[in-house]
Amino acid sequence: MIQTIQTQMRFLLTVSLCFISLIVQSQAPIYQALLLDSELTDNANAIVRLDQMDIQINSVKEMTYTVRQVVTVLNKLGDKHARTSASYDKEKKIKNIELFVYDKVGKEITHIKKKDFQDVSIADGFSLYLDDRILRYRYTPVQYPYTIDFTYEVETSDTGVFPSWYFLSNYLVSVEKSRYNISYSDATLKPVVKEYNLSDINISKTEETGRLSYSADNIPAIKQESLSPEFNTINPHLALRLPNFYYKGHEASVNDWKDLGFWIDNNLLKGRGQLSEATINKAKDMVSGVADDLEKARIIYKYVQDNTRYVSVQIGIGGFQPISAIEVDRVKYGDCKGLSNYTKALLEAVGVTAYYTVIQAGNTKVDFDDDFADLIQGNHVILAIPYNGQYYWIDCTSQTHPFGFVGDFTDDRKALVITPNGGEIVRTVAYLNEQNYQKTTADYSISPDGNIKGVVHILTKGIQYDARFFLEKETKDDIVKHYKGYWDNINNLHLKKYIFQNDRETVEFLETVDFEAANYASISGDRILFSVNAFNKNTFVPSRYRNRKQALEISRGFHDDDEFSVSLPKGYTIEAIPDAKILETEFGYYKISVDYDIATNKIQYKRNFFLKQGVYTKEKYALYRTFRKGVASADNAQIVLVKSNL
Repeated sequence: MIQTIQTQMRFLLTVSLCFISLIVQSQAPIYQALLLDSELTDNANAIVRLDQMDIQINSVKEMTYTVRQVVTVLNKLGDKHARTSASYDKEKKIKNIELFVYDKVGKEITHIKKKDFQDVSIADGFSLYLDDRILRYRYTPVQYPYTIDFTYEVETSDTGVFPSWYFLSNYLVSVEKSRYNISYSDATLKPVVKEYNLSDINISKTEETGRLSYSADNIPAIKQESLSPEFNTINPHLALRLPNFYYKGHEASVNDWKDLGFWIDNNLLKGRGQLSEATINKAKDMVSGVADDLEKARIIYKYVQDNTRYVSVQIGIGGFQPISAIEVDRVKYGDCKGLSNYTKALLEAVGVTAYYTVIQAGNTKVDFDDDFADLIQGNHVILAIPYNGQYYWIDCTSQTHPFGFVGDFTDDRKALVITPNGGEIVRTVAYLNEQNYQKTTADYSISPDGNIKGVVHILTKGIQYDARFFLEKETKDDIVKHYKGYWDNINNLHLKKYIFQNDRETVEFLETVDFEAANYASISGDRILFSVNAFNKNTFVPSRYRNRKQALEISRGFHDDDEFSVSLPKGYTIEAIPDAKILETEFGYYKISVDYDIATNKIQYKRNFFLKQGVYTKEKYALYRTFRKGVASADNAQIVLVKSNL
C-alpha cells in the first residue's frame, strides 16, 4: 500500500513538472522564473537576467547609448533592484524608453510606453536649483517572482561623464548575462578603461579597431557579511573616460590629475573668485593687526560660518562649477562649491592661500584613484590651506565644526587639490585609533532598594568628538532621548542637570551629567546584583560564519578610558566581584580592574578598550569575534552584594 502511494506521488510530481515545463516553453523562455539555476538563486533577492549597454561615440560632442536590463525579482527585498527610471537634462536626451513586466512563467503582465512614464524633477530635498529630471514608472508587484524588462536610449553632447559599468550592482544580486559594448568612430575617441576586481569572475574581453566589448555570464550573488569591506571596494566594475571630451560648453584634453586640475582651474573656477571692494575691505578689517596666516584663516572661516548657509545648486554645470563668490556674498548662501570658492576668495583678499579641493565625502572612506583622472570622482568640495609644510582642511558647508576639523565626513581619504600647478592627489587629515579618544569618569552610589544616582563626565576627541558635540545645539527633549538611548541599559533614567563645554581650540567636548535612576540593580532576597559598568557597555558581538568569504575590515579605531567610583549601601558586603581581565590581540586590547576599598565602602572600576583600524584576512575573523565576545562578557559582568548580619 505504501509503495503504491509513493508510486502515485512520483507520477503526479512528474506530471506536474512536465505541465510547468510546457507552460514555460509556451511563453518567452528567457523570462520564466520557475526553473532558474540554483547558482543564481542562492543568496539572491534578484537576478539580473540581462544587463547590456551599447555605446556609440560619434565625436567629442556626440555620444549615444542604449541600455537594456532584464531583472527577475524573487522577493520583496529584491524590488529595489528592478530599475524603472532614467535621468536626463538639457544636454542628455532620452530618445526611447519602454518597460515590460512578466509573471513567473513569462506571461506579459503590462507594457509601459514612454507616454506612461512620469516626468519629474530629481528633487533631493535640499537643492534650491536642480534642473536634472527623471522619467520613471512605479510598478507595484502583485506576486513574486516577476520580471522587469526595461530599455531606454540616450543621446548626449556631454562626453566628460562616461558611463561606468558594474558587473554586480550590489549584495544579494546575481547576474546571468552582462554585456558592455563600445564603438567609436576614430582612434582619438577610444576611451581609457580601468578594470577593478575582475579576477574572480569569468570575463571575456574583445578589442578590435573601433570597438571594445566586455561580457560575463553566471555571476553568483555575494552575501553581505558583518564587518566586510564596503561593496564598492570589492565589486567587479569598469571605469572609463575620454582623454578628449566636451562637458556643458567646455572642451578638455586630460591625461592625468594634473591636467584635470588645470582644466578645472582655467574653466570652472576662472573669474568666479571676484569680490566687491567693500567686501574685500571688510575682510581686511576683520584680520587687522593679525600677522599669522592660520589665525587669519580661522577668523575668516568663523565669519563664513556665522553669515552664510548651505543650499545645494545643481543647475546646468552647477554640479561641477561654483556660483561666483560675489553672488554668494550677496545672497549669503551657496552649495559646497560656492561656499568653498567664496571662502577661498575672502582668504585671498587677506593674503592667505587656499586651494579648492574635490573629494568623495561620506561616512565611508572612498579614495580618488591615483592613476585614473575623471570628472565623476568626487561629490563634495572643501578647502586645503597650506601652512608650515602641511595642509589644514576646512569644510565651508559646516556651521558647527571647529576650524581645521572635518570629522568623519571627509577625513582620511585621497582628494584632488587644485593648485596653480594643476591638480594633485593628497590624503586628507586622518583621525586614527588612539586619536579617537573618550574618557568617561563617574561617581555614583547604589541604594538598598537598587536605585542609583551620581555624576558622569565624558570627554571626547577626534571622531568621538564628532559623534557628540552636536549635543550642545539640541533641544532638551532630544538630549534626554540621546542619553536614554546611549545608556539604554539604565531603566528609568532621569537627568537632573547637564552641562556641555565645547573647546573649539583643542577640539574637545566635555559632557557633565547629573542623573538618577530607579531600580537599576536587581534585588533578590538579601542580595543586590548590578553591572558595575553602567556608562560605557560595548556588548557588540559579530555574527558567526561557518565559511566566511570576505575579509574583515575595522573601519575606525578608537580608545575608551573609563574610571568609575561606586559607593555601596551601608549594611551590605561583597559576595562576588569580577576578576581583573586583560585581553591582548592584534586587533587591540581590553583591560579591566575592579577593586574594593573596605574603609570607604567603595568600588573602583577601571576599564581600557582600544580597537585598531585595519583590514585583516577572513581567517582572522573568528579570532576577532572571540575578542569581542570577551569584551561583551566582561562589560556585562555583575557584582553581587549581600546584606550583612552584623
